[in-house]
Amino acid sequence: MKISMLIILILLAGMINCEILIPMDIVQTNHLKAYGIAFTALQKQFTVRWLLNYRGGSWLIPDSYEIEGLCHIRGVIYEQVSGGEVAAILAEIEESNMDAIILEKEPRIAVYVPPNHLPWDDAVTLALTYAEIEYETLWDPEVLTGKLDDYDWLHLHHEDFTGQYGKFYSSFRNTPWYQEEVRINEEMAARLGYNKVWQLKHAVVEKIYEYVRNGGFLFAMCAATDTFDIALAAAGIDICDAVFDGDGFDPDLNRKLDFSRTLAFTDFVLITNPYQYEFSGIDASDYAQLRGPEADYFALFDFSAKYDPVPTMLTQCHTSVINGFLGQTTSFHKRFVKKSVIILGESPGMEEVKYLHGNFGKGTFTFYGGHDPEDYQHRIGDPETVLDLHKNSPGYRLILNNILFPAAEKKKLKT
Repeated sequence: MKISMLIILILLAGMINCEILIPMDIVQTNHLKAYGIAFTALQKQFTVRWLLNYRGGSWLIPDSYEIEGLCHIRGVIYEQVSGGEVAAILAEIEESNMDAIILEKEPRIAVYVPPNHLPWDDAVTLALTYAEIEYETLWDPEVLTGKLDDYDWLHLHHEDFTGQYGKFYSSFRNTPWYQEEVRINEEMAARLGYNKVWQLKHAVVEKIYEYVRNGGFLFAMCAATDTFDIALAAAGIDICDAVFDGDGFDPDLNRKLDFSRTLAFTDFVLITNPYQYEFSGIDASDYAQLRGPEADYFALFDFSAKYDPVPTMLTQCHTSVINGFLGQTTSFHKRFVKKSVIILGESPGMEEVKYLHGNFGKGTFTFYGGHDPEDYQHRIGDPETVLDLHKNSPGYRLILNNILFPAAEKKKLKT
């Protein structure tokens, strides 16, 4: 009788303190919504553990009817695991290239977007909206007045920080949307006391630069990657042709670039021809286009979860090989990437970096080339990507990794 009671007590102990395991390997029905579950759990002050390299980067959350209900509503698979099973999982993690990272608090998220943006024209806002993760938007006035201090994480919409309107002049200068873009930016520059749009953008970049230095987390895609560094290197230098700002560029501009100020790139040369759809030699779009969608892919590097937790967090996925996708800036020629930068993903054998990360001051930056992971050649005016058709997109998972990694314990982010 005593033995039977002991067995019952042991079984009951195993059932107490159950947790919810949200697997992120190939069994998961909706990887993207799962990130939203983890974010909501943090908002509700649950302790969330991110199991790096365990079943694709799974989540472990204390069991509750509320979290279970959210999983059911959003179509996210979960497993109830007992205290004993959790102990076994953690023991496996301890003995392997894995780690269990505690997430402390949901990050405050901001997206830098112009007032005339379309919500579906940016992969990050698409991902945030689909995953049901809260964010706010800001633009030049908010950046310049110190609003960035209210946020932990900032995404740069595919902005051209050089003041050349994306170098769309050759193909789109007579279209209403391009003319509206010019009008809005010129009016904003004048309102904020700048003679030229490029001067305004350089000032905005300086504010974001200080935001990162002071501990902010910066994420950029497409043209916001290389044009951000170009604006830093060219601070105060006119690199715009007359078609963009009414006067010519500094003829000695390439000699004056200061690469000590850039975050990710160095030794690049600017392309000043306003009819050439390219900012500098950094971008490798032409090479990706030559390969075409069938042969364009990139591979994620494998990092040590215990010794390199941040790059490990940023590369959590259910596959290590991901289909490529184009953008105004698709990928980065490796020879222009600074040695101090961590390469997270690259096109094998191509000397092309797709995904990179680095530290600056107390903060970090992550650059991800391309426009939309599920639209290989996104063109202006194309219909929006419907993420309900891409619930398990590995390319979009990388975006969402970036959104949640600032929630990790600060001691882990310093390694």
